[in-house]
Amino acid sequence: MRNAQVEGSSVKSVNFESKTENPHFEGVYDVSPAELNEKLADVKLIDVRQPDEFVGELGHIAGAELIVLDTLPDHIVDLPKDQPIVFICRSGARSARAAAFVAMNGISNVYNMQGGMIQWNQLQLPVER
Repeated sequence: MRNAQVEGSSVKSVNFESKTENPHFEGVYDVSPAELNEKLADVKLIDVRQPDEFVGELGHIAGAELIVLDTLPDHIVDLPKDQPIVFICRSGARSARAAAFVAMNGISNVYNMQGGMIQWNQLQLPVER
């Protein structure tokens, strides 16, 4: 992890080697669940699923904050601007939309977890329910 100076404040930056352009949203980058699991301490996790999904069969990543996609505009002012944000959903589609929306509203350093909680679970990474 490295720090970059932006307008006099320190901004955390994480180098995701798995970073690839999202095929559906220009300017959105996907990161692999496996690499994200190694860098959880360096990012803010935002899960944009419904509350029943968050605690349901696929569970959620420890430390993830639940902000339902439809309510994201109401919470955008509360999102951190000094650390990378990784958006998470069931399959990676809603979280890519969330990352695109946040980026269009001036917050940079945002990512989408590729494959969502489906892929996270297929890799047998740890979850909470």
